[in-house]
Amino acid sequence: MKKVAPKPGWLETGASVFPVLAIVLIVRSFIYEPFQIPSGSIMPTLLIGDFILVEKFAYGIKDPIYQKTLIETGHPKRGDIVVFKYPEDPKLDYIKRAVGLPGDKVTYDPVSKELTIQPGCSSGQACENALPVTYSNVEPSDFVQTFSRRNGGEATSGFFEVPKNETKENGIRLSERKETLGDVTHRILTVPIAQDQVGMYYSSQGNNWQPGLFLRDNTS
Repeated sequence: MKKVAPKPGWLETGASVFPVLAIVLIVRSFIYEPFQIPSGSIMPTLLIGDFILVEKFAYGIKDPIYQKTLIETGHPKRGDIVVFKYPEDPKLDYIKRAVGLPGDKVTYDPVSKELTIQPGCSSGQACENALPVTYSNVEPSDFVQTFSRRNGGEATSGFFEVPKNETKENGIRLSERKETLGDVTHRILTVPIAQDQVGMYYSSQGNNWQPGLFLRDNTS
């Protein structure tokens, strides 16, 4: 009877670790992926630093390397919270709320900070009326945004939860209201004394929005 030599330690370790790594890779590539909220754009529901699990198969099973859709499983809907690569820097993950679908015409008023959405329609078909978008009254929120400049002149900001009867140095209390998009209602935060700078928003070459989703900032 021959004596079987013991397996090297690294081989036993690899055999036990490989199945775990394979499961993690499959789950992360096709099912769920963790993300950390990097900014206040989904406040007040999701705060800076919160961790979320993103369902990766909601809009289709994709090739994890080239991100090409292999199997379609659904399409985005207005009001969905979506994670995507920032077009001008694909290394950055952006988390926003979808307000417009492909073909929609979305008009944003930087003064009132309100949306008007005209649903898309095919050529020769009767177009639907503008999607009803309603807003509640503006009220003070529980959040204060601070603004400061570093030595190099770069502007920075921070978000803090501060009771309404208190103030914070160099801080501006954000306003809050509800935005109802069709049958979906969300809370949005705005800076009450500032007009939005439309030029800061990304658009494709030629200053025309490329076909695809329209995304809202500072919203839950």
